[in-house]
Amino acid sequence: MPLHRLADFDPSYKETFGGDDIKALDVYTEGGQKIGSVADILVDPDGRFRYVVVDTQYESLDKKILLPIGLSRIDYNTKHVYVDGLSKAQVERLPEYKDSMAVDYDYEEQVRGTYRPSSTGTTFDRDTYNYQQDSSLYDLNDQNHQTFKLYQERLIANKTRVKTGEVTVGKHIETETARVSVPIEKERVVIERVTPTAAGSVVDSNTVKFQEGEVARIEIYEETPDIRKEAFVREEVRVKKVVDQEMVEAQETVRREELDISTEGDLPINQTGTNLTDRI
Repeated sequence: MPLHRLADFDPSYKETFGGDDIKALDVYTEGGQKIGSVADILVDPDGRFRYVVVDTQYESLDKKILLPIGLSRIDYNTKHVYVDGLSKAQVERLPEYKDSMAVDYDYEEQVRGTYRPSSTGTTFDRDTYNYQQDSSLYDLNDQNHQTFKLYQERLIANKTRVKTGEVTVGKHIETETARVSVPIEKERVVIERVTPTAAGSVVDSNTVKFQEGEVARIEIYEETPDIRKEAFVREEVRVKKVVDQEMVEAQETVRREELDISTEGDLPINQTGTNLTDRI
């Protein structure tokens, strides 16, 4: 499980702890002897504190070591981190920590092996190991580090697509009687019998050619209407969908747990921030 430096995991960790900088605290034994200062904190991917990086100045020793968080007690009132039973011999046996190094399982095992009681005969497997197997080194849920969670409700807005209807577009045929007018021409023969201008004039009968039968032929024509139907594009219809957006507001009552602190006597109480401290 990869570990992260505190500032890399949470660049605004000072605001997370209400302005307190844990990396500015000095490290003391429970007997009051200063052994160094906090150089950094290593956290797991879930934000849980796993190690305090201690820059030791302890009886001529000067190196950075890792202290499992369960062996420490952070006191923001005195700005001290107290260590339970860290000896000079342990500091000497602990592998040196460097900021540029990657903390892997083998390195952590060297650290844990220094702090574990010598009487334990438990063996550990790198593939199945978890920090709960060394609860005495990493567990803060004791009398000095009692933690619990405050819950709060919040509204989550999601959208669900539902069918509200459908539109069907079709065609039907309507009929009507249409009228059209077209002019036509018809021919007719008009025969007029008129008095000749030379009526009564005498002509030589020898010069007149009398004849019988047909003397003239005139063809008569008329127009007849030719009515037919043709189809043409009267209108064009386009069918498409458009999406309209509107803002829908909803309100609901949400609950939040707040901390109630009741004390007896004149006791100093210091409250730090949330987020990371909730997950120590």
